[in-house]
Amino acid sequence: MITTVVYALIAIMVLGAIWLKAGVRIVKQFERGVVFRFGQVRPELRAPGLALIMPVADHLQKVNMQVVTMPVPAQDAITRDNVTVHVDAVIYFRVVDPVRVVVGVQDYESAIRQVALASLRSIIGKSELDDLLSNRERLNQGLELMIDSPAVGWGVHIDRVEIKDVVLPESMKRSMSRQAEAERERRSRIITAEGELQASKKLAQAAETMALHPAALQLRLLQTVVEVAAEKNSTLVLPFPVELLRFLERATPPESGQATAHSTPALSGDLSAPVGQHLPGTRIPSQVAPDAAETGR
Repeated sequence: MITTVVYALIAIMVLGAIWLKAGVRIVKQFERGVVFRFGQVRPELRAPGLALIMPVADHLQKVNMQVVTMPVPAQDAITRDNVTVHVDAVIYFRVVDPVRVVVGVQDYESAIRQVALASLRSIIGKSELDDLLSNRERLNQGLELMIDSPAVGWGVHIDRVEIKDVVLPESMKRSMSRQAEAERERRSRIITAEGELQASKKLAQAAETMALHPAALQLRLLQTVVEVAAEKNSTLVLPFPVELLRFLERATPPESGQATAHSTPALSGDLSAPVGQHLPGTRIPSQVAPDAAETGR
């Protein structure tokens, strides 16, 4: 009799252990449990911790609530301006409604991946190459809206979509590099021309000031000499401007009248020399006339 009771207790304990093992589930902190009772979903979710279910009637399915990072495979697409590009992206999403994720879609990750591929091709075809390279933030927002529209019905929220890399053909890279080089050359020429224009205006103002004050030119020349001498050069080239000669000419009093008066008596004294004496290289008319008369005879 006692042996029978012991066996019965052991059998009860074993059955109890099997029941506990079949009816107890552990739900992690980042998970939520969806319970199906006889195939029908229960509206109550199982929170993190120890969850009890009916061993035969209930089935617990766990849903991950963490943010999922999904890379979108690279796609070859043609932009609106007929340029072939190779683009890839990445999606960040998370589950917000575990019941919809389990009931509404068979494999929500695969569904989101396919929607992302189609949306990426679509938005590249609607955009130009310049927008794809420079205005990428706007394209990311548009791609996020295109993916989030069907994902809301599946209980998934798209947190962020980023276009990672845009690969261009080698011919297009060379064309863009030549265009960028020409643009930089144009900017450098414009900046140089603007600098020369401003410098010419300042030089014109300085010339007007020096024209009003001629002594300023001499002071500027002395300042230039001081600057050159400070370099410890062995040779110093000193320019002598014509304006300085004009300034000295105007500053010197005229003495041309006195020099003419002194030179006239000397010239008359030379002309009063004896008949037999004459200056070298001069011809006397009195000697030429008899020769001419004899020739006529």
